[in-house]
Amino acid sequence: MVRFKNRYITIEIVPKIENNKVLTLRTAALQNAIQAKVQQLYGDFGSAAIKVGFQAKYCNAQTKIALIKSRHGPHKFILNCIPLLSDIDGRAVTVNILYVGATIKHCFIFIRTYQQKKLEKMWDTFRNDNERREMQKALMQLTTSMKVFR
Repeated sequence: MVRFKNRYITIEIVPKIENNKVLTLRTAALQNAIQAKVQQLYGDFGSAAIKVGFQAKYCNAQTKIALIKSRHGPHKFILNCIPLLSDIDGRAVTVNILYVGATIKHCFIFIRTYQQKKLEKMWDTFRNDNERREMQKALMQLTTSMKVFR
């Protein structure tokens, strides 16, 4: 039996209009936006190539980080389309690719270290230890799927 190779793409979704409202991310909206962009750039061939095995696996609205699963090979279509995304679910956004990995475990490990580095950069802006603890708790909060890989 042949094993199917997958690629997991970790992305950061940055809203173009900065406001204090939390960006609502849905995996279905992200998946539809990527499929539409692949259809626009590569036509029916690209759309059919990514259809099998393509899935938005994880979206976190607080950290604005998402994970996308794709088969090895057609993942190149997705990698080329992601930076060109400008609209997800009617919101103007900029999408940055942070990491491409072969396993979801490595992606979650990357997300944890990325969040830790982000927290260290923000550490000096807090006035007291209470604010620091609250921010650390908010940023380092892992979902149930990520807690397995601690």
